[in-house]
Amino acid sequence: MTRFAELCAQSNFSFLRGASHPHEMVEAAAALGLDALVVADRNTLAGAVRTFLAAKDQGVRALVGARLATEEGVDLVCVPQTRKAYGRLARYLSDAQFAGEPNAPVVRLALAGEALGEDQILILIPPADETHNWRAAVEAFLMKAQSPVHLALVRRFDGQDGARLMRQARLAARLGLATIASTDALYHAPERRLLQDVVTCIREHVRIDEAGRLLAANAERHLKPPAEMARLFSGYEDAVARSAALADTVSFQLDQLVYQYPDEVIGAGETPLQTLHRLVAEGSARRWPDGVPDQTQAVLDHELQLIEELDYASYFLTVYDLVRFARSQSILCQGRGSAANSAVCYAIGVTEVDPVKVDLLFERFISAERGEPPDIDVDFEHERREEVIQYVYQKYGRRRAGMTAVVHCYRPRGAIREAGKVFGLSGDVIAALSKAVWGWREGVTPQVIRDELGLDPDSPALARALGAAKALQGFPRHLSQHPGGFVITLDRLDEIVPVRKAAMPERTAIEWDKEDIEALGLMKVDVLGLGMLTAVQKALSLIKHAYDRNLPVADIPPEDPVVYDMICKADTLGVFQIESRAQMTMLPRLKPRCFYDLVIEVAIVRPGPIQGDMVHPYLRRREGKEKVEFPSEDLRQVLGKTLGVPLFQEQAMKIAIVAAGFTPSEADRLRRSMAAFRRAGTIQEMGEKLVRGMIANGYTPDFAERCFKQLEGFGEYGFPESHAASFALIVYVSCWIKRHYPDAFLAAMLNSQPLGFYAPAQLVRDAREHGVIVRPPDINHSDWDCTLESLDPGERAARTPEGGGRFAVRLGLRQIKGLAEITAARVMAARQFGGPFDGVEALARRARLQRSEVDRLAAGDAFSSLKTPRREAGWRALALSGPDLPLFDAAGGERASAPDRSVRRPPAANGAQRRGGARLCAPQPLA
Repeated sequence: MTRFAELCAQSNFSFLRGASHPHEMVEAAAALGLDALVVADRNTLAGAVRTFLAAKDQGVRALVGARLATEEGVDLVCVPQTRKAYGRLARYLSDAQFAGEPNAPVVRLALAGEALGEDQILILIPPADETHNWRAAVEAFLMKAQSPVHLALVRRFDGQDGARLMRQARLAARLGLATIASTDALYHAPERRLLQDVVTCIREHVRIDEAGRLLAANAERHLKPPAEMARLFSGYEDAVARSAALADTVSFQLDQLVYQYPDEVIGAGETPLQTLHRLVAEGSARRWPDGVPDQTQAVLDHELQLIEELDYASYFLTVYDLVRFARSQSILCQGRGSAANSAVCYAIGVTEVDPVKVDLLFERFISAERGEPPDIDVDFEHERREEVIQYVYQKYGRRRAGMTAVVHCYRPRGAIREAGKVFGLSGDVIAALSKAVWGWREGVTPQVIRDELGLDPDSPALARALGAAKALQGFPRHLSQHPGGFVITLDRLDEIVPVRKAAMPERTAIEWDKEDIEALGLMKVDVLGLGMLTAVQKALSLIKHAYDRNLPVADIPPEDPVVYDMICKADTLGVFQIESRAQMTMLPRLKPRCFYDLVIEVAIVRPGPIQGDMVHPYLRRREGKEKVEFPSEDLRQVLGKTLGVPLFQEQAMKIAIVAAGFTPSEADRLRRSMAAFRRAGTIQEMGEKLVRGMIANGYTPDFAERCFKQLEGFGEYGFPESHAASFALIVYVSCWIKRHYPDAFLAAMLNSQPLGFYAPAQLVRDAREHGVIVRPPDINHSDWDCTLESLDPGERAARTPEGGGRFAVRLGLRQIKGLAEITAARVMAARQFGGPFDGVEALARRARLQRSEVDRLAAGDAFSSLKTPRREAGWRALALSGPDLPLFDAAGGERASAPDRSVRRPPAANGAQRRGGARLCAPQPLA
């Protein structure tokens, strides 16, 4: 029986080269009976985890490999045989990435042999153009290679295969190389040839009818069964058999990668668990100065025991270290998401949400059966998050820490744009199709094409473009960096996964995304940015300096009824999360009166609860219009807080456990199927089991089906309770500041722009309606940021129960449209060293402003302290000397400066009309 292993295949992670997903290549290999499969993508290991996971499901032996594209025109496939060899390959790819441009490494063949070292299967794939230079480069490479090198024999089906194979076999014999047979596959089945042509055209920026020899001449670059390979390589049967024999020498698999936590966060002379216990004890003394409540202590003991069993202490310490650094730099931060489920996180200060009071499910965060590391998200002030990111790089180094990747895939709109260009559709047709296809999972129907777009659905070019666009959806387009996900290791990260330079300066990223990392059990911590934290921190700073009140977030008085009065009236413009029109409409109906009501408010105005028909039943029960019933006492324990209506992912997990007999790991699978932005179809796999389990436990089929229909809504977008609790805390804090210190709230919001739903003008109008005195920007009074100023005699502002509202808000120069911060800095510096400005000309001279900059200040009415109206200041700006106008440039002369800078205004009927700071008409140069 013929044995054959394909060692040189590529997938669509050879971006815009391969035409099949990794799982499709694996499934085809299983169906064809291949001994093993190597999906060696071009200069990357980005698809390696997906290949590995698909192989586990299919029972196929998939090996890790990479295809190095070299300047010499030869492709070198590297298949590491051991863990150390894999580390060298990953490190070599990282070095190549750092040496070249981001996402476009240049790998030189002569360097590869030395860098890759021993225990590699090295396979040379000859180029289509076999030149003398190529052979010379191969001979130079062979002298440095430390692992045996093989030559791939590939049939091109161009009528020259016989002579080519004989010539290559002779070359291999002369160089002392063994040969292997390969399909050099780019796709799993021949029907993908057209899609491969399409991605080639996209990559080369050509239309398909102009691509010519850029396209393959046939559809033969697909996987083939062993018997077919034996037939095609008759006379070279040893090359076919050698492929399987080489695969047998490989012992490395990705599951051999063992993650080790960094040890810099461990206390001197302590184990990680001892350090965590000490920090929890110290934090508990601060959180509960009168002693830890018994219930809370029981939760802490349970969590610490589970953390010890799963050896996750170092993970908690790593996250704690980031929070500690942020707070040492006065950077406001808040753990959210799963972290809010943990009393340990609350004790050590990672989150401000007490999970015991909110009754959050710890197993949503960590469970013994899940067998994967926890995932803590920490939000930092968005303007200062980069400081935390750079702290990670400085502490651990760029070869031990990297941001996770995001695989950008084609969506319907982008796919139809690219496919339309390939098939020569006009720009207006592509634009019409892209608008129509957006959100259509099944694509654009012929009826829509004919009736709504006015196009002919039977047009061959249109039909091919739509077919290609549908096949292209979900294909990876390129890698980018995650907004804040970090992987940090004890040893070299670049020997676990290749590390590359990110597009943003001073950042590096790995090649695997979040799902890949979770599948391999690697630790990830999210360092995220949240604009409202910036605004809250700035507001608290203003309160401290203006009101002499030091008010940390933890000390803000909880459950203030005055604040809830404001929330119930939907007076929430500008606050966090509940400021949208939909939320404002819900607030008077829900009438939040406590913190947990805010948790529900944050979660209920989401597509998941709306699609699952949970909103109106909950409101009716809350208003007493519908009776609250529980089919069992178990469900009363689960759904009691939400009046019998499941609103959170944690409740769905608990229902599955107590009502359907799910294990915690099965309940976690249910949660994953309901995860945001995932395809809703996955939840159907768990639905039947959930319904069967509930019926078996005595629940009626109607109730079980109705329960599942509600849970199914989470497939669109459902909120975890822990996430909602973390956000609810920031909601309350922002509402408290707005209610009691509206002046500081407005200034902080304006200083944190862009932020939220509302423009600065809307925030200012709302503040004025609440009695806040708002003063315009002014060259003699304004800084770049908005500031608080004492009220003038006779000015009255609305006072609040906490004594806030005593100051006027002076708008900063940042509020003037088009004014650069460097310009404002020159104005402020000149004012600081030379005193107030006494005129427009003095401002321009002392601050070295150009006429256009003065004009922007005039348009922003920044000269009110000079008693100079906006219109007058604009005319004075026109009188300033400025750069030569085009007429004088053309004449080649110099413009004489006029001794008299005054400008005589024309009659009002013909005067310059100014609208929004833009000059529509101005005096002519020769007037």
